Amino acid sequence: MSISIRNQISGTVTGITSGEAISTVKIRLVAGQEVTAAVTTEAIRDLGITDGSQVRILVKSTEVALAVNAVSGLSIRNQIPGTVTGIEQGGAMAVVKVAIEGGDQITAAITKAAATDLGLAQGSAVTVLIKSTEIAIAGV
Repeated sequence: MSISIRNQISGTVTGITSGEAISTVKIRLVAGQEVTAAVTTEAIRDLGITDGSQVRILVKSTEVALAVNAVSGLSIRNQIPGTVTGIEQGGAMAVVKVAIEGGDQITAAITKAAATDLGLAQGSAVTVLIKSTEIAIAGV
């Protein structure tokens, strides 16, 4: 199956905290970064995900935010440092490609005004921000 979600990154499940309807899944990416996904408990069962399972995280580029300074005081659990490798700007939106440690890339679709206000350029250091509820998981 082909899908339009640009951000598809491999990882290994390192922990599951089960809830009645929603559970959290901790996933270690190739370079050791940890991300947390909040998905339905039923999906975890249906996919057969357990500790040690190989998975892919899927995140729409419109669900990725970027910061250029240290970030604290947020409920967003997933904060991954990276470097801007490219920016495509349209009339209203900008598509920003960010290289993260381990060789993976994350794409963020943000407003052109936000990209300008943040002073983003190739080589800029950024922090990728993704809410745990915006990460989907696919079995490998």
